[in-house]
Amino acid sequence: MEFNLIEEDKFKYIETKTAGPNLMLLHGLFGALSNFEGILNHFKGRYNVIIPILPIYELPIFKASLTGLVEHVLDFVKYKKFESLNLLGNSLGGHIALLYALADADRINTITLTGSSGLFESGMGNTFPKRGDYEYIKNKTEETFFNPAVATKELVDEVYDIVNDRGKAIRVIATAKSAIRHNLGDKLQNIHVPTLLIWGKNDGVTPPFVAEKFKELIPNASLYFLDSCGHAPMMEKPDEFNQILEQFLKKEASN
Repeated sequence: MEFNLIEEDKFKYIETKTAGPNLMLLHGLFGALSNFEGILNHFKGRYNVIIPILPIYELPIFKASLTGLVEHVLDFVKYKKFESLNLLGNSLGGHIALLYALADADRINTITLTGSSGLFESGMGNTFPKRGDYEYIKNKTEETFFNPAVATKELVDEVYDIVNDRGKAIRVIATAKSAIRHNLGDKLQNIHVPTLLIWGKNDGVTPPFVAEKFKELIPNASLYFLDSCGHAPMMEKPDEFNQILEQFLKKEASN
């Protein structure tokens, strides 16, 4: 990835600094920059693409939660003085995007959710994290995708390193449990900005019925399913994903 990681104050992030609308990408529990490489490369010429690194593994144990991560994003946006944002979140990042929008609605132009938690998610299972078992982690990472080949060795190694670091693993579990407690079913009617849902038809973590429920509960939502696609459509079907996202952002910018 050609953009350098910027470290300022307590924040780590990538920003293209392109003259154009702000497109901020929020990653999930596992993986960060590599998950969004396709979006970054597609939109970097016309949008100011921003990818804050969420401090999932660095927060103090007592702050390791969804709330702690939302507070971090709120602080980051204020620090950067962004006035208008197109927010996109995958998995836990979608959950954070929704909570951010509920807390700071005036700064949000659009929301895009893909494989988002917030209503229902099936995680790594009750035995996670199974430390030291590389094959188990490899299989679980591959199950995230319809095509197991998308789970490169680099990605599997990254997940394996996380679950074998005791401090990181504890924070992952604490954050995942807090996400389950933060069910947004009774709050989604308060999301009034245009919302795009792009979902894999074969998502086993947040299955298609989750996307349909999001569409039902968010007043101004549109839903697109991608065939032969799992939990991370922006990685598995980047061309289709970026085309749908671009059309949505153009349409809403002209309204």
